[in-house]
Order: sequence, then structure tokens, then C-alpha cells
Amino acid sequence: MSTHHHHHHGEPGHEHGHGSGTAFRFTPRLVVAVVVVLALLLSACLVLVSPGQAIVVTRFGNPVRVITTSGLAAKLPAPIDNTVAVDLRLRTTSSGLHDVGTRDGLRIIVQAYIAWQIPDDAEHIRQFLRAMRNQPEIAAEQLRSFTGSALEITASSVDLASLVNTDPGQIKLDQFENALRQRINEQALKVYGITIRQVGLERLTLASDTLSATIERMKAERETVAAERSAQGQRMADQIRSNADRDSRVVQAQAKVEAADIEAKSRIASAAIYKQAYSTDPQLYTLLRSLESLDAIVGPNTRLILRTDAAPFRVLIDGTGTSAQEPTRVGKAQ
Repeated sequence: MSTHHHHHHGEPGHEHGHGSGTAFRFTPRLVVAVVVVLALLLSACLVLVSPGQAIVVTRFGNPVRVITTSGLAAKLPAPIDNTVAVDLRLRTTSSGLHDVGTRDGLRIIVQAYIAWQIPDDAEHIRQFLRAMRNQPEIAAEQLRSFTGSALEITASSVDLASLVNTDPGQIKLDQFENALRQRINEQALKVYGITIRQVGLERLTLASDTLSATIERMKAERETVAAERSAQGQRMADQIRSNADRDSRVVQAQAKVEAADIEAKSRIASAAIYKQAYSTDPQLYTLLRSLESLDAIVGPNTRLILRTDAAPFRVLIDGTGTSAQEPTRVGKAQ
């Protein structure tokens, strides 16, 4: 009885000692385990959204929420909620070379670049995820296809002169690129949820036949300009010559008027001098006039047969004495 009692008291003591040993050995491990479990649970319920990125939360495979704000966001742990990261950064894609025709029937080879990205809104992000399966490479390939058809349509509405020209004022590349961007953006946004930020021509060359036609057109334009300038110069030269002839005729007429006036005045002065000379010494005046007449009549090769006693040669025989005496005799006779 006492032995049984001792055993009865011993069992509780044994159990108490065993319980105390177990609590002492496993409590730190439990704490670590709880912390690890809580950390795992917390990490499973949080998602980090980086700048330039959107997180699509799917519940059992269906998109239920789109997170675009950078930072930590809460979700249910997997496998209930899963996340898909969508890159919202700007991307560029080249269209490659395309042979297209212009409105004036010429062929050109163009290559364009496209700057695109997924808009920062839930609707278009879901649309991109459904259409492209979150694969930017496939989106770039589709954009290249869109750009090829858009280049063909846009080029057919413009003339080559608005893309290639020696006159910078006639080049309309900006309008061409804007029309191209609007056409691609409308289709890409509607079908794939992609917006086109910029479209530009990175290469534009001419096919051989187009190059020949362009050279001929530019040559004809230059020849036309040269002909117009030559005609303008000819008109200016004719005008200058006409003005010069007119001025010359006016100057000549004025000179003739002035010469006639001078000649008339000189004759008047000469007559006055002759009159004064005659009134001063009539015999000297007669002699001088006779000599002037001889000088005007007789030249180096002149041969004259005249009476020597006739005027004006009479002075050669009579001399000044006879001429001087005649008035005296006349005076005496009077």
C-alpha cells in the first residue's frame, strides 16, 4: 500500500520533471519557427511594385486588381492570389525597310522607328495582358507589321517633293510623321492596348528609277529657274539700253539746242566785231575779208586762172597802197 502510494507520488513528480524539461528545450525553436512562419506569411501577402512597373493580381488565374503605384501592396497568399509584373517603360522598335509609293507615282524606300509603351491605366494593362500574354517581343513584331501598312497608306497621300526637296520650306516631314503616328496609334491602342509616343523616319532613300526621275525633275526645275532669271536679266538689260538711248537722245537734243544758241550768239558777236572793225578801218576790214575768202577758196591742190586785177586777187598786185588810195580818189572825186 505504501509502495503503491510512493509510486503514485513518484509518477506526478516524474511527469512534472519531464514537462519542465520539454518546455525548456523547445520554446526557442518554437519562437524561431513562429517568426519564420509569420515572415513567410507576410512575404506571401505583400508584393513590391517597382517604378515603371505594374502588378496584375490574379485570383485563381483571373485578373482581379491592377497596381500601378510604386511601393508595397497587400494580396492574399498563393495559390489564391498570384502576381504578374507588366513593364510600363518606354520601348523603341524599328520597322525595317519598306518599299512604298508616293501620290505622284514614285517609289521610295523608308524605315521608321516607333517609341511605344503600355499606358498607366488598368484597362489597357489588362488589354495588353490578354492580347500579348505579357510578351513585348510579340508586341514589337505586331507594331512592325502595323507600321509597314501605315507607311504604305500615308506615303500614298503625299508627293515626293514634300519629303525630298532642295527647298526646306516645301519639306513636310513633320506632317508625314504625325499622320503616321496617329494611324499606328489608333490601331495599336484599340487592338493591343499600346500607345505610340513618337514615330520618326530614320532612313529615306530613292529607288533607282525614282532617283533618275527625281534628278530629271530637279534638273528641269533648275533649268526653268535659269530661264526665268535669264529672261529677267534680258528684260532688265533691254530696259537699261532703252533708258540709255532715251537719255542719249535727250542729251544730244539739249546739246544741239545749246550749240545752236552758242552759234547764234557767236554770229551776233562776230557781226558786231565785223561792224566795229569796218567802222574803225574800212580798208583793213576789206583786206582781211579778202584774205579770208582766199583761204576758204584756195586749197593745197587748187588751181585757179583768174584775172589778177579782179578782187580778191587785186590786192596781190596793187598791194595795200592802191587799195588805200582808191577811197582817197573816190573821196576827191566826190
